[in-house]
Amino acid sequence: MTLKVCTNLLILFLVNSVWTRTVRQVYDELDPEHCSYYTSECPRECFCPPSFPNALYCDNKGLTEIPAIPARIWYLYLQNNLIETISEKSFVNATYLRWINLNKNKITNSGIESGVLSKLKRLLYLFLEDNELEEVPSPLPVGLEQLRLARNRISRIPEGVFSNLENLTMLDLHQNSLLDSALQSDTFQGLNNLMQLNIAKNSLKKMPLSIPANTLQLFLDNNSIEVIPENYFSAIPKVTFLRLNYNKLSDDGIPPNGFNVSSILDLQLSHNQLTKIPPINAHLEHLHLDHNRIKSVNGTQICPVSIAIAEDHGFYGNIPRLRYLRLDGNEIQPPIPLDVMICFRLLQAVVI
Repeated sequence: MTLKVCTNLLILFLVNSVWTRTVRQVYDELDPEHCSYYTSECPRECFCPPSFPNALYCDNKGLTEIPAIPARIWYLYLQNNLIETISEKSFVNATYLRWINLNKNKITNSGIESGVLSKLKRLLYLFLEDNELEEVPSPLPVGLEQLRLARNRISRIPEGVFSNLENLTMLDLHQNSLLDSALQSDTFQGLNNLMQLNIAKNSLKKMPLSIPANTLQLFLDNNSIEVIPENYFSAIPKVTFLRLNYNKLSDDGIPPNGFNVSSILDLQLSHNQLTKIPPINAHLEHLHLDHNRIKSVNGTQICPVSIAIAEDHGFYGNIPRLRYLRLDGNEIQPPIPLDVMICFRLLQAVVI
């Protein structure tokens, strides 16, 4: 009977939950005959759902410290507490941890016991948003895939802190206190598989140095960036989503073909100081230019191919792929010129 109940619980979880590949693999490996064991040894401050035996929910409990974590736990939820420290004694038995959520606590760098994080060899996801960190904690588990450090007080990134994190695919540092001096040429060295880098809402005046070459999404909104260096994006040839909203970019700060990059599909330049639309690539699909100082739009000038080619229905392969164009908050008066519509035949929405 116990075996049947446990099996049904596992099937119900798998059918009704959407998780990462890692989570699904975990439950594929569970042995139903151990189900009764997974429902025991729950810390009294926390909740251990029978249908999710490898998870421990200690969120919103007013905790000031992390309780002793049972060995069976893979997913640990500690957000929205008053925790100030991360000590090794809490994780002596927790050698299988994959996911820790410590968002919205009061953790400082001095409150993290030396080496405690790096000893969590199987940890894949570490969330430390909305704490009181002043620098990126180190050393970190070498197997990390996601590191979220948004909304702290981080102004320093220790040398070599990312050098062994070859599996990291997402690094979120937005809304901290990073200056240009914090991002050296080797800061991101070792992040060979990074796909998303978020440094929005910091205090940058320059484009960051040496972005990992495999980066697909680069978010730099709400800084004070004025200039895009010549050939900047040749070093990140896979960048697809680029956000530079709320900066100080002017026409003079953008090289002639600065954004004429075939990999970029979504380009966001809202709330800058542009007076004209910069040259774009035919592969671009979404362009956000609202709230700049643009006064007019000339389709012949901004079209990434000649208007003659754009008018040729039989040359579909070279037709610009722009589908969404946002121009509101400028000084442009409707209607949109006909040559814009002739060029961008795939446009589905124009906001003006």
